[in-house]
Amino acid sequence: MTAPQVVVHRDKELMAQAAAARLITKIVDAQAARGSASVVLTGGRNGNALLAALAASPARDAVDWARLDLWWGDERFLPSGDPERNETQAREALLDAVPVDPARVHAMPPSDGPLGNDADAAAEAYARELAEAAGPEDHGPVPSFDVLMLGVGPDTHVASLFPGHPGVRETERTVVGVHGSPKPPPTRISLTLPAIRAAREVWLLAAGEDKAGAVAIALSGPGEIQAPAAGAHGRARTLWLLDRTAAAKLPPQLYPPSSP
Repeated sequence: MTAPQVVVHRDKELMAQAAAARLITKIVDAQAARGSASVVLTGGRNGNALLAALAASPARDAVDWARLDLWWGDERFLPSGDPERNETQAREALLDAVPVDPARVHAMPPSDGPLGNDADAAAEAYARELAEAAGPEDHGPVPSFDVLMLGVGPDTHVASLFPGHPGVRETERTVVGVHGSPKPPPTRISLTLPAIRAAREVWLLAAGEDKAGAVAIALSGPGEIQAPAAGAHGRARTLWLLDRTAAAKLPPQLYPPSSP
């Protein structure tokens, strides 16, 4: 496991713009090296702000959108098109404005889909889709995502893995149905930590003073059961992208004074 790197930006707007520029570069480099790229999107205010910044960037045209696979780290188990679904918000922020290949946009099943209102069956179907996309060069039953992004909740949750909940304890399955979520809606679908750790790079996003405590806890070395964000790391790199308010409770030695 690589030690996490921490980058602190002046404010949330600059953080979103810088993260979008970083993501464009990573996608372009992956496409140049392997012909295609794969990215796992996150919802929430920071994930959507990043996508909106990417949509507004002239550099977005450097990406070959037809050679990009998009996945999700978690989803609210709601009907297709529901404004609270991460997929719906991602389409509004970015995907409807760029020429993505619909076959390579891997949305998690909605509650009104062919599987019906069964989050566990939907999770199993998404796990199968991931396994079918994984190649012999990948590390297990999911693709080796180039970048997997996660928002960090005030309680240290990532994706829909909440402190002490069964999903964060999962060691075998790659996708689980989440029931009784402490954050509405109560039913969700989520990648598990084994799936998250298959990514080449994991980026954790946090902005705002309400995230400062969670960031400090997760980076202080607790167990992942109590602080799921502490268990999220990439095979090659783990990057924490913060604004100054979210970094306010970190000891100075964790990030360089020259952070932008």
